[in-house]
Amino acid sequence: MHIRKGTPEDMPAVLELIKELAAFEKEPEAVVVTADDLLRDGFGSNPLFHTFVAEVEGEIVGMALYYYRYSTWKGKTIHLEDLIVKEKMRGTGLGMALYTEIMKQGKADGVRRIEWNVLDWNRNAIDFYEKSGARILDDWRVVQMTEEELRTFLNNR
Repeated sequence: MHIRKGTPEDMPAVLELIKELAAFEKEPEAVVVTADDLLRDGFGSNPLFHTFVAEVEGEIVGMALYYYRYSTWKGKTIHLEDLIVKEKMRGTGLGMALYTEIMKQGKADGVRRIEWNVLDWNRNAIDFYEKSGARILDDWRVVQMTEEELRTFLNNR
């Protein structure tokens, strides 16, 4: 197992992992991002995200995608958007290796918080995070506005 920073050449494999996660989360049709989007947004002059990938025998079998945010209370933080391990590789320690790499990145960057979301029905992930010492906040709700909802909102202003 080898964990390394993602490269532009990795984005097609990263996209396949994203699609696998979407299927696992029962929303396979929700993925509209393309490998070209990932390439443009992650490797341009002002990258919007960064990745770590996990390779086994030359195959990318896991990844962690993160980006920097700013908290008015804490300052610089990391948001872990997704940590994905191929189903066939779950339980091998690969997820913990990627997770640890994110935590090391946060420490190296001097961030005051790393945060992410987890689905309330994903008991394996919840157990994984709780065992690592992470706190799962019950009193916060995730709020989103889709592209269509945004359009409707703006059209009504």
